[in-house]
Parts: sequence; C-alpha cells; structure tokens
Amino acid sequence: MGAVDAPTEFEQLHEGRLWSVMSWEQLTAFWQRIDLSAAAGWYLYAVGEPPPQAPASAEGVSDFVRRIDALLRREHHEKYCGIVYADNLEQPSFVKVYDPNHLGSSCGSGKQVLLPGWIMSRVPPIDLKPARPAPEGRRRWWQAFIEGGSAGKTA
Repeated sequence: MGAVDAPTEFEQLHEGRLWSVMSWEQLTAFWQRIDLSAAAGWYLYAVGEPPPQAPASAEGVSDFVRRIDALLRREHHEKYCGIVYADNLEQPSFVKVYDPNHLGSSCGSGKQVLLPGWIMSRVPPIDLKPARPAPEGRRRWWQAFIEGGSAGKTA
C-alpha cells in the first residue's frame, strides 16, 4: 500500500465541523465579527476559479462581505439564512458560503459533494476542483468583484 498524503490545513478546515448561521439577524451579527484588518489575512476564494495566491486587503474583505451579503439576501428566498457556515461563529477563521441558486440536495444524499460557492479562509486555499464549472452568472459576478480591484489587492 502506498502512503496517503496527510490532508492540508485547508482540507481539514473544509471537511471539519462547521457551524451554520441560521437566521438573517445572526448573519448581520456574524459579519460584524469578521476581522477586517489587513493583519487578519483573509483569502477570498470563488470555488471553480484559481485559488488566490495572497490574502485580500482589508478593503477587499470588507467589499466582499458587503457584496456577498447583498447577493445572499437578494437571491436566497427563505425566511432563514442557513447557507453560511464557519469554524467558529464568534471568532471565525474559515467561512463557507453556499450559492443560493445552486444548493442541490439539502439532505446530502446525492452522489456528488456539494461545494460552496465561496470560501473565506485565513489559510491558503487549494483548488477544490469542482465537477462542473461555476455558472456563467456567478463567474461574471466574481469577475466584476476582481475587476473592481478589491480582491486583487493584497494586505
């Protein structure tokens, strides 16, 4: 038998226990607990795009939080949030945000693992290699964010 590579820190966080932000009020409070300082070192990763090589600037993280919050509230037509997960709801260092338009089976009985649309991580992400590319609308949304300059600026 060959040796199996140990999971990276990013893989451990991605596959580890995460807590859901259930209500819209909790989401508002959760975003306020995100450390927006340049020293926080948040990597912003749109799954399906190349992983970032450097953390985003404080301005980039703030802009991402503002834009993703607006997208979720506009497109997730539920009375609850339930599609944002974090390793720690009080002091997050890893956040998964699922795309409200591509949730798949909520019971997890499908054969394919449902990947989030976006990840905020304080450790460098690896390419999760989704089975299908992101929908063109989401790719355009991400490209507009990148072209706005926020994500490309490093701390």
